[in-house]
Amino acid sequence: MTHDQRPIGVFDSGIGGLSVLKHLLHHLPHERFVYLGDTARVPYGNKSAETIKLYARQCAAFLQQHNVKLIVVACNTASALALDVLQRELDVPVLGVIEPASRAAAAGTANGHVGVIGTRATIASNSYARCIEASATSRVIVQSQPCPLFVPLVEEGWLDLPATRLIAAEYLRPLIANHIDTLVLGCTHYPLLMPMLEAMLPGVRLIDCGEWTARDACDILAQRDELAGPEAQSGMYFYVTDHTPLFTSLAQQFLGRPVNDPVRVSVDHLTDA
Repeated sequence: MTHDQRPIGVFDSGIGGLSVLKHLLHHLPHERFVYLGDTARVPYGNKSAETIKLYARQCAAFLQQHNVKLIVVACNTASALALDVLQRELDVPVLGVIEPASRAAAAGTANGHVGVIGTRATIASNSYARCIEASATSRVIVQSQPCPLFVPLVEEGWLDLPATRLIAAEYLRPLIANHIDTLVLGCTHYPLLMPMLEAMLPGVRLIDCGEWTARDACDILAQRDELAGPEAQSGMYFYVTDHTPLFTSLAQQFLGRPVNDPVRVSVDHLTDA
């Protein structure tokens, strides 16, 4: 077996991708990671498809400057609308978060009622519903619910305030009425709300797309014989397109380890494709 010391690139519109990075760190402890949070342009969920494709190209171009061996699109909106573009245009594997979570949801539901929550753009793309239905071995009913206020609430660190719970209750009401037994957290910001959502949805299995994406990343690198060896110098390098005061504290809180302050970079000059 050869050992590939190149880093893994991860990008998201903001801090939500840290929920994916957390699982990647767990499953790939010997790897180095370059994380880019496009905090100057968050959220992606209310942008047009063409704008999201442009942003995704720019973020991927930045990560390629770091000689990454794999790019993880740790953003559901970009996975829904730009993954195929990146996979077609780039010469390294590009992994999104929708397909891994969809397979887990299809396999995990007992009553065939699956809920999906996400940004407006992700829900409007219908990517999860199509992927879950294609992955299921028996009939499933997928009910999707846009939750546009969740991203700014997470970005503000309002993870379990009364106002957040009131908004969540309104979003979840139709899903509960539909008797879902499985809920896909179709935005990488949403796992930061998981303790609150678990309390509000007893008996419902929550699918964290980061967990299943990290497993797929392991498989891809193993198949390509590109895993780093135990002697590799692991680490994390954080970049943002705008300084966000809460980024470092939330990163440390969510990853459970100290992190360096992110470096501010510009990516909008990298491509005008």
